Amino acid sequence: MTPPSSPRQGSDDRTASDPLAPETPDADRLRAAETLAQRLDRPMGVLGVVFLFLVLGQLLVSDARLSLGLNIAGWAFWAVFVAEFLLRAYMARFQAAFWRRNWWQVLFLLVPFLRFVRALQALRFVRVARLGRLARAGGILSAGVRGSRSAGRLLSTRIGWLAAMTVVVVLVASQLLYAFDAQTDYPTALHQAALATVTGAGITTDDGLSRLLQVVLAVYSVGVFATLAGTVGAYFLRDRVGSPPPTADESDDRPDD
Repeated sequence: MTPPSSPRQGSDDRTASDPLAPETPDADRLRAAETLAQRLDRPMGVLGVVFLFLVLGQLLVSDARLSLGLNIAGWAFWAVFVAEFLLRAYMARFQAAFWRRNWWQVLFLLVPFLRFVRALQALRFVRVARLGRLARAGGILSAGVRGSRSAGRLLSTRIGWLAAMTVVVVLVASQLLYAFDAQTDYPTALHQAALATVTGAGITTDDGLSRLLQVVLAVYSVGVFATLAGTVGAYFLRDRVGSPPPTADESDDRPDD
C-alpha cells in the first residue's frame, strides 16, 4: 500500500499544476508571467508591427472616415496591449519585482492618454497646440519602440533584426519630421530620414528637431555599420577557424619556397 500523501505534498502538486493558486510562491508567479510573455511573443510581435503602420496611416490620411477607422483600430490594438500587460501583472500578483522589470512598458502604454489633452481647450492658459504635438510625438515613439521589440521577437538572426530595426528608425524619424512640420510632404521626410540613417547626413531643415534627429541618426548609422562589420568579420573568421588543418599529403604537395 502506498502511504497517504501529506497535505503539504498535495499543496505542492496544486502549485505545480496551477501557478495562479493562492499558495503559489511569488517567484513561481513571476516565472509564470515570463512564460506567458514568451508564448505570446509572436502574436504580440505581429500586432506591434501592424500597429506601427497604423500610426503612420493616421498621420497621412486626410479622409475623415478612413481616419476614424484607423483611430478605432489603433485604440483596439492598444487595448489588446494593455490587456496582455495586465494579465501578466495579475499572474505575477502585481508584486514590486514585476513593476521594476516592466516600468518602461507602463510609460509607453500610458502615452496614448496624452491625446485627451485636447479636452483642455477651454483653459486659455494651456497651449493646446504644443500639447497636441507632444501627444502625437509620444504616440509615434511608442509605436516605434513596440515595433522594434516586435522585430526582435519575430526575427532570430542579427542581420535580419538589424535591418528591421533600421526600417523602424527610418519610419519613426520621418514621421517626426512630418508631424512637426519640418517637412511639408511625407515622401521628402521619408527620403531625408533614410539618407540620414544610412549616411549620417541628409536632413536639410535647420530647426531644433531636425538637428536633434540628425545627431541621433548619425550615431545610429555608425553603430549599424560597426555591427555589420563585426558580424561579417566574425562570419569569415569562424569559417577560417572551423576549416580542418591540411593533411600530411597536402603539405607534401605544396611547393617549397
